[in-house]
Amino acid sequence: MHVAQKRSSKTTSKWSEKLRVRTTKLGKGLFARRQFRKGQTIGEAVGKLIESEDYDSRHCVEISDNMVLEPAAPFRYLNHSCEPNCELFSWEPDEDGDESHRVFVQAMRTIRAGEELTIDYAWQADAAIPCLCSATNCRGWIVDINELHKVRRSVGRSSKGLRRKRA
Repeated sequence: MHVAQKRSSKTTSKWSEKLRVRTTKLGKGLFARRQFRKGQTIGEAVGKLIESEDYDSRHCVEISDNMVLEPAAPFRYLNHSCEPNCELFSWEPDEDGDESHRVFVQAMRTIRAGEELTIDYAWQADAAIPCLCSATNCRGWIVDINELHKVRRSVGRSSKGLRRKRA
């Protein structure tokens, strides 16, 4: 397993001016201190780049089949929502290898000050867990929408019949 060192970033070093980590009903979450416009880059998610097909953690972001980013604060605290207001995009190394993989967080819509920043984790069906996001269109599971049918089929065949209690 190869681990790259944490990269310093001027934009991330000032994250506390525009972002705040706070406690939520599910643990810690990331909140906007100011408004962000649709399409605006909120910041770069920095941390450890890990080359391994088997590495997994609660916070890691898959960059490729054998590389993940273990993000540092503040983006380590991006929670899941079935109706997210942010998305991740990555910048891959150029042909000469002058840059390493970079991951950025971008607003999908206008985000108001005080609003929690969320992304859709879109996990594979075999990693799905019940979702507690409370979004209007909550899928009931933290899973890629294209794999939701696999989770529903699996639960339907389960002898225990996992059911999620709706509030």
